[in-house]
Amino acid sequence: MKISEDGQLLRIFIGESDRWHGIPLYEAIVLKAREMGIAGATMLRGLMGFGAASRIHTAKILRLSEDLPIIIEIVDSADKIEALLPVIDEMVGEGLVTLEKVRILQYRHGSKKA
Repeated sequence: MKISEDGQLLRIFIGESDRWHGIPLYEAIVLKAREMGIAGATMLRGLMGFGAASRIHTAKILRLSEDLPIIIEIVDSADKIEALLPVIDEMVGEGLVTLEKVRILQYRHGSKKA
């Protein structure tokens, strides 16, 4: 399927050690997005970063961190993202959530290339 429409990008910044009901928060968010029929979600693990407390989290060997930065990007129509926002609000106790307008150029699911 090919579409060209306006959509939204939901970006969630959390820590790797954040949990939701005993599982990693990033995993819980991605699974919830899938359960709600969202078009796509990707979890990215950062090598270095800091948040509101200005504490550096890094993957450097001499400064091992078990709480590396995590970014979850979720893209879909505005309606589907708006339905997901209350769930994210409940799940993310500490972190940053941003929302951007995006233009979705194509999305393919279940189609075979010729």
